[in-house]
Amino acid sequence: MNVWSSLVGQDRVVGQLKAVASGDPKAIAQSWLICGPAGSGRSNVARAFAAALESPDHGLGDGGEESERVSAQVLAGTHPDVTSLATDKITIGIDEVRDLIEKSEQTPSISPWRIIIIEDVDRMQERTTNVLLKEIEEPSPHTIWLLCAPSAQDVLPTIRSRTRVVELAVPDQQAVARFLETTTGVEPKVAARASRLSEGHIGVARLYAKDERAMSDRDELVVGVLGLARASDAVLLAGNLIDGAKAQAELDVERKVRSEQERFRRINGLGSDERIPTALRSAYNQIGKKADIKRRATRRSRDVLDRALNTISSVYRDVAVLQNNAEDSVGLVNLENRAAITDLSVRLTRQGAVDRLEAVNTARRRLTGNGNQLLLFEALFCALLV
Repeated sequence: MNVWSSLVGQDRVVGQLKAVASGDPKAIAQSWLICGPAGSGRSNVARAFAAALESPDHGLGDGGEESERVSAQVLAGTHPDVTSLATDKITIGIDEVRDLIEKSEQTPSISPWRIIIIEDVDRMQERTTNVLLKEIEEPSPHTIWLLCAPSAQDVLPTIRSRTRVVELAVPDQQAVARFLETTTGVEPKVAARASRLSEGHIGVARLYAKDERAMSDRDELVVGVLGLARASDAVLLAGNLIDGAKAQAELDVERKVRSEQERFRRINGLGSDERIPTALRSAYNQIGKKADIKRRATRRSRDVLDRALNTISSVYRDVAVLQNNAEDSVGLVNLENRAAITDLSVRLTRQGAVDRLEAVNTARRRLTGNGNQLLLFEALFCALLV
């Protein structure tokens, strides 16, 4: 198994990490910060790098059965010496980080390294980050930390300065489209459109390729933004967007909880209708805790709204492209709406397009807080009126 084969559009980084994994173990940095925009594959790169570090053939796929087994375990998240922390919550808790630190100090059980992956280190509050700092600065002799964040600027300077930074590229449309065709089996036309609308975000591209509802919701949002004429339009569009995001988040979390419950039953040899034994009931009930579901739904709702902001931003990005006669060089994202975007590019000044892009960025910053989301989007859509 070649652990690098599933990475999309990251040839430069793959070459760099391949060389590190196959080089002198004594020269390997023990704290890494893998940075890249949303959807660039940060966590996939981290897992592939971990597999290459642990596998006898360095993840190249030419080392026989043992190498295959190790690589498969790391990529599947079942390797005993590789621990990954991802979160459905808004922030990573201090107790979770303390648990990781405790684990990082243990000697590897079967492999050269104990590897700790934190997928969203930017979601740590400063107090939590300070707990992690000492371990990053002076890791245990056989431990490697792989931290992931959108950019180095999203991490405290004290952490950033003590890690080796890897910058990922935004995958191009052709690479993402080929990936979708190979992994999802969709038609080339569908893959190409999903790739274009995702603007290089692999996860969103996969969502658009496989989920017709998500694609339809995006189309409706673009039409709604282009049709904004009155304050009442802004209020109505904001209400529809918030309601849709909440419903989508609840559905997604419900599906995930159901999948985790099915996995729990399968691991413990229980049938779909079989009663949960008393000894396992507490662990089973933890999967569907109401408080946890609520936190996960809140996080998922924010993700849906953040994706909506990307869609809104793409409209004014296209307006700016037409205003600057740059379509031939960079293309349009929303090709299906070209006529309406052309009309908007005539009615808006260049500064007006820039102002609206900044309004979207302001809304994105506010979304990370605990303010009223409905008011946030009502204000945004009112700011977009022409």
